[in-house]
Amino acid sequence: MRILISGGAGFLSSHLTDLLLSQGHEVVGVDNFITGNRDNVAHLSGNDKYKLIEADVCEPLKIDGPIDRIYHMASPASPIGYVKHQVATVKVNSQGTWNLLELSLEKNARFLVASTSECYGDPAVHPQREDYWGNVNPIGLRSMYDEPKRFAEACTMAYHRERKADTRIIRIFNTYGPRMDPYDGRVVISFIRQALNNEPLTVFGDGKQTRSLCYVTDLVRGINLVMEADFIEPINLGNPQELTILDIAKEVLSLIPESKSTITHQPMPPDDPKVRCPDITRAKQILGWQPVVSRREGLSKMIEFYRDQLTGR
Repeated sequence: MRILISGGAGFLSSHLTDLLLSQGHEVVGVDNFITGNRDNVAHLSGNDKYKLIEADVCEPLKIDGPIDRIYHMASPASPIGYVKHQVATVKVNSQGTWNLLELSLEKNARFLVASTSECYGDPAVHPQREDYWGNVNPIGLRSMYDEPKRFAEACTMAYHRERKADTRIIRIFNTYGPRMDPYDGRVVISFIRQALNNEPLTVFGDGKQTRSLCYVTDLVRGINLVMEADFIEPINLGNPQELTILDIAKEVLSLIPESKSTITHQPMPPDDPKVRCPDITRAKQILGWQPVVSRREGLSKMIEFYRDQLTGR
């Protein structure tokens, strides 16, 4: 197939591209490089089945030739990214979604939108199931990300119901792995960067807020399975093994024994969710999917990747 990926130079998209190319498909990546990084796809230079286009999907996109699948992955995805680029984040998840749905109709292509666990906000239901509607502050300091993602889901379902678009929706929970931006503020990469540089590991609040961490290869395998499954409602993708932020910090330090870092605490940022854990029953039943990479294995792979980039030794 010939497959379009918006946000094609992003962390997740670059790994998804690797998977799709390994399956024999042709991939067209589109990115405006607000948060995407050309280095993430530099290893694909010279691959005749891969093309990278610099463009903004908030504007109507013209693509020559057939397109069979569209993965809409474009958006700043870390608090540092979407707070810095608030209007762009709103636009790519609203107008960008709209534009790519129109392209999917033009090309008769199946469309998948990458939504987020942030649709659940600071949840009153735990773990989070897809039929939970969420507890989101519509004007809060994360609203420029949370609410447009919720709109993207609504827009996708409207196109499916009224215009018969062939659509899929995923809700991505915390994912980690190589090619993350070391300075984007997400918890795992921040701890690894700080530990490799012998800096204090920054834990917000008492560190008892929870996250669940899915290694990137498991996540993109799930994304691909959702695209090819016959199911149109949202599907959670993430690892249901829940642990505290403080435990994550301690585990990272245990895997970098030469680090001289300690753990320091800072005040909690506004609207930071207290718990985050997916119910993946739907993914298990419909896709036969669940994570297989252990956290220790995944963290070890990630640490080794960043040893070459960060001055921690």
